[in-house]
Amino acid sequence: MIFLGNVASRLLGLARETTITYYFGATGLASAYRVADTVPRMVFDLLIGGMISAALVPVFSDYTAPERRSELNRLARVVFSLTLVILTAAIVILEFFAPQVAWVLAGGFKSDLLDQVTSLLRLILPAVAFLGLSGITMGLLYALQRFAYPAFVVAIYNASIIVAALIGAERWGIASLAVGVVLGALLQVVLQAPALRGLSLRFTLDLRHPGLRQIGVLYLPVVLGLVISQAGIILDRNLASRTGEQSISWMANATTLIQLPLGLVVTAISMAVLPSLSRQSGPAHLAEFRRTLGSGLRMVLVLILPATLGLWVLARPIIALLFEHGQFTAADTVQTSLALQIYLLGLPCAAIDQPLIYAFYAQKDTRTPVIVGVMAIGVYLVVALLLIQPLGMLGLVVANSAQWASHVLMMLWLFHTRLGGLRGERLGITTAKALLAAGLMAAATWAVTTWLLNRWGLETNLARLAIVGSGGFIGVIAYGGLALALGLGEVRQVVRLARLC
Repeated sequence: MIFLGNVASRLLGLARETTITYYFGATGLASAYRVADTVPRMVFDLLIGGMISAALVPVFSDYTAPERRSELNRLARVVFSLTLVILTAAIVILEFFAPQVAWVLAGGFKSDLLDQVTSLLRLILPAVAFLGLSGITMGLLYALQRFAYPAFVVAIYNASIIVAALIGAERWGIASLAVGVVLGALLQVVLQAPALRGLSLRFTLDLRHPGLRQIGVLYLPVVLGLVISQAGIILDRNLASRTGEQSISWMANATTLIQLPLGLVVTAISMAVLPSLSRQSGPAHLAEFRRTLGSGLRMVLVLILPATLGLWVLARPIIALLFEHGQFTAADTVQTSLALQIYLLGLPCAAIDQPLIYAFYAQKDTRTPVIVGVMAIGVYLVVALLLIQPLGMLGLVVANSAQWASHVLMMLWLFHTRLGGLRGERLGITTAKALLAAGLMAAATWAVTTWLLNRWGLETNLARLAIVGSGGFIGVIAYGGLALALGLGEVRQVVRLARLC
């Protein structure tokens, strides 16, 4: 269910980015919007996003038994009420200091572009409250294992931005995107409300509730780590603004394609196994815990490795097909393709990292991922400062991949030393088989794509679609056949699930 919701949201996310690039290209104006749009996401991640997996789902899950539903209802009231108060205060403060926030994030922009960031930021900030309430609702519904509504609300969010751009781009310009963000955030709350059946929510501030204290204890280390990671994002945006006003747009478009497999595969699997991991977190259930985590990691590896190599081979045709319309030029395609291919170096690391982080969260250990995150930010800063001068924007992309790689290596080592690792879960042999199948698939895809590029080029949308479609079809068939021949049971499981859907 989460996977299907992510398919819808990611496809609409691609449509959203295509719409933005059609009307605004990779111009400084588009970069200004992306900087402004960063702020509500940062506030959400800092105050709510990290809390969902680290604290809300594990704590709410403790109250989901039928005999404890009244306590769950009371705790939900308190969390919703406190969230609304905190986010409202954050919005007021950020509205007042919007010019200073714009300068911190994009100090390398010229003054007129900085003014544009400030205006967009003030328009977009009300979305913070709606995103926060939607996130709390999502955590509650995941704990109750009601996956349908939260799985599809992000699709509505993306659709709102698309509609706002189509209706208002020519009349309101770049401000139409900010309107779409606020409307989409509001609809996320409204459309999840019916799933809260059986719960009576009203404004209640009971700061003495033991569940609230437990959430605070679990989340405090996470929020400290998020402060560091958000500082890293701020520095990344600020440095990128100094490498040219188009750099942030190029990086954002490449990141959209990176987020596609992460959302479809990794987030779906991680959120699906988190409630089970939370229930199996005790010493008596350690074997079940390892089996659940091992199963999730194997599925991630089997799906993310071919996605990584497939995107690498098809990077330029895909970007030309999706984005090279309207104001987005062929030169923008080249720069975005380079950024995407360097991001892909770290994609497998980011993919297997998320289930490991959730495994620590399920064990009620939120400190370890925070400490590792701080150290990985340090790796990013060192690499970024060393490479920004010779490589510009691409140096920052290399630094991001280095950050992901260092993070997962530390997490794997800690998981092995503290929880005994995942021996017996066939991760090594699964990785080797998936890499072999994905490598052969990439070679076949490259051969077909190169021949078609030499024959047709990338000048027309029909040629781009034919190249991407042919390459993708060959890739899927080749990987599926090779994976089945090599005995990768996870592929058979995916086929069975697809038939059920």
